[in-house]
Amino acid sequence: MLLSDLYANLATLNLPYPEAIFELEYFRQNPLPFYTLAQAIYPGKYRPTLTHSFIRLLASRRLLHKCFTQNIDMLERRAGVPNYKVVEARGSFASQKCIDCHEPYDDARMKECIRKKVVAHCEKCGGLVKPGIAFSDESPPDEFTRAIPSVGMADLLIIVGTSLTTPSFASLADSANPLCPRVLVNLDRVGDLGQRADDVLLLGKCDEVIRDLCKELGWEQELMTFWEETRTDEDTTPKESIIDNEAELQTKVDDLVSKIGTALALDQGQEKNKPKTEDKGKDKPTGETEAKIVQGEKLPVGAIPTPEDNPVSKVDIDPSLHSDLPANQSSSRREDTPGKL
Repeated sequence: MLLSDLYANLATLNLPYPEAIFELEYFRQNPLPFYTLAQAIYPGKYRPTLTHSFIRLLASRRLLHKCFTQNIDMLERRAGVPNYKVVEARGSFASQKCIDCHEPYDDARMKECIRKKVVAHCEKCGGLVKPGIAFSDESPPDEFTRAIPSVGMADLLIIVGTSLTTPSFASLADSANPLCPRVLVNLDRVGDLGQRADDVLLLGKCDEVIRDLCKELGWEQELMTFWEETRTDEDTTPKESIIDNEAELQTKVDDLVSKIGTALALDQGQEKNKPKTEDKGKDKPTGETEAKIVQGEKLPVGAIPTPEDNPVSKVDIDPSLHSDLPANQSSSRREDTPGKL
């Protein structure tokens, strides 16, 4: 479905305000707008990126403790990351249940209902069925809350493609042990990353930075093999169209809400009222980011193994091997367009 078609369809559904589509109380009154949106964003339309496959690579090498994600598209799972390693801060389409009696609902039937834009009802009590996505007026999933303390156990925290604007998610970066190195792979510097002595900022497009990193580690062939395994006959969207930075994803979500609001205003013959969205460019640095790309002579690369895994030694990368990331020099591999995992 084209986004223009989506906006037009939502405009005919008489939303009281654009954000209502993500509120549980409004869903109880009128679930059809959300089902219309769900048809457009339901998992399966996009292929995992190289960055998703990198997470699988870490898991296969027993280097991944947990993968926290704000995304609901389940691309980490499709890339082959074990389900028990994935912590979805906003939930996902992986499951669904009745909002009244909490009875689970069949996956295949839910997929068919969303495809046909038919509201699913509980077979037990007749209540409305909703995917396991946390709406704006709902608490985060219990799995996310329970997993937060595990961040403090990490010996390396890798932060990929995020704006760190959601408080509950942004706090994860601060939950790491003060002695734990933090690596940011992102188009822009975010949060307080870069202020600690052991912080490492790798600024650029996520997939490009990850591939360069894997080249230096000797993992590129393994990465490409894992990524090739994500290809299916059903893939219709080229990888270039997949959002590879969560900040860009948030921008597109804000744009979606804004355009829904515009469509509603036009439909009602009113003047456009902009919904409250974050000013993405307000706090961006005007000059080149002055962040330390390498602290000292070596860049440690590794992650905490799970308790059942064997201990693994860290791998060292000599920063002098990076022609575009010289030692003791700031680097900002920016793209012209601000940019998700």
